[in-house]
Amino acid sequence: MTDQETRYEAVRSRDARFDGEFFFAVETTGIYCRPSCPAVTPKRHNVRFFATAAAAQGSGFRACRRCRPDAVPGSAEWNARADVVGRAMRLIGDGIVDREGVGGLADRLGYSARQVQRQLTAELGAGPVALARAQRAHTARVLLQTTGLPVTEIAFASGFASVRQFNDTVRAVYATTPTELRAAVRAAHRTATPSAGIPLRLAHRGPYHAQAVFDLLQREAVGGVEEVSGPLGRRTYRRTLRLPYGTGIVAVDERTGAPGRASAVHPGGWLDARLHLTDPRDLTTAVQRLRRLFDLDADPYAVDERLGTDPRLAPLVAARPGLRAPGAADPEEYAVRALVGRVRAERLVRAYGKVLDAPCGTLTHLFPEPAVLAESEPDGPLGALVAALADGALRLDPGVDRDDAQAALLALPGLDAAAVAAIRARALGDPDVAPPGADVPDTWRPWRTYALHHLRAAEER
Repeated sequence: MTDQETRYEAVRSRDARFDGEFFFAVETTGIYCRPSCPAVTPKRHNVRFFATAAAAQGSGFRACRRCRPDAVPGSAEWNARADVVGRAMRLIGDGIVDREGVGGLADRLGYSARQVQRQLTAELGAGPVALARAQRAHTARVLLQTTGLPVTEIAFASGFASVRQFNDTVRAVYATTPTELRAAVRAAHRTATPSAGIPLRLAHRGPYHAQAVFDLLQREAVGGVEEVSGPLGRRTYRRTLRLPYGTGIVAVDERTGAPGRASAVHPGGWLDARLHLTDPRDLTTAVQRLRRLFDLDADPYAVDERLGTDPRLAPLVAARPGLRAPGAADPEEYAVRALVGRVRAERLVRAYGKVLDAPCGTLTHLFPEPAVLAESEPDGPLGALVAALADGALRLDPGVDRDDAQAALLALPGLDAAAVAAIRARALGDPDVAPPGADVPDTWRPWRTYALHHLRAAEER
């Protein structure tokens, strides 16, 4: 969608397939919206288009209170792209700018801060600080409207450096004060504290085939760290998370029925989630890791359109529209699990995992950190893998160059090409991975990971 007239047609038809792919702003009102906004369609000469919400905010537009453009799924482009802009967007989503600044982002990308600023601004209309600021504003709105935390605590939990900066940003983005933004939601809809759980709706684009995702998570669940409970169609996935500032327990519900059956103009659906965080500053990071795990920013229309033209895959795509390719909540953890398998992973959890201060049912531990495993299990392939992760010789963060990570993984003992392909697909979120020896033609590019999930789902019926 690069042609502005085509974009305007998407706005005129309120086509939700493009929510999050671009935003439009109306010069006469000073408001920016998602393409599916139900408001009266503005005249074409009053409309401007932006690649990101941050770019619209930087041009002086405020978020629409009706369609809430900050709550849309992220662009699928950032999952697929391997260039510096795609890698930067994944890192910003994970909160790197808030924790390490633009310098930390640039170091991870292997570029200077000036180069990163220039490339992001040229393509997206906003630099890393503006992009992180838009994300902080969204986090602040969520905390204001779902928790009873004091406003001052929310300011710093959202990543703002000062209360004044927080107030100014909320006014600029939402045209209201933090107190007024909170008052717009009834107190009954807010929990007392984040420790009671922050309720969220994790939006997705188009149809979402939840059953296959929950089936996979249930098969792989490592005791003590994960569990899947409940009857088919109404299952709940729960797990522990190690986060930058503390720990968390997350729960995501399997959702079936009408919200998952999106049409070309339906705003898609969502998965209900609840996050229990020891430190609310981890909200943004936790949400982004859940989005990667459940592949919520995918573009199912593009995937199904391409794979649906293949005679072998067409009936599978028709049977499971919106099939996702799950990622990993913790890439380093997934790499260890891919190497040792589920049974040994559970032993490692019991032996070396940190016990939660407040266990919750069967969730009792965090998965052991690489540094802990490197000290406790220094020998063999596991020792080599965790040592590389612990000393930084191997990086699996969202902004890593996937080819570099694959080369580093293949250089380690005990990891064959099939295991490395699985790590690339799941831990690194690559949508176009073909394991060695698999019958995966190039005509399935750039969605070969999804094609393989279709084949596996069909085999498991």
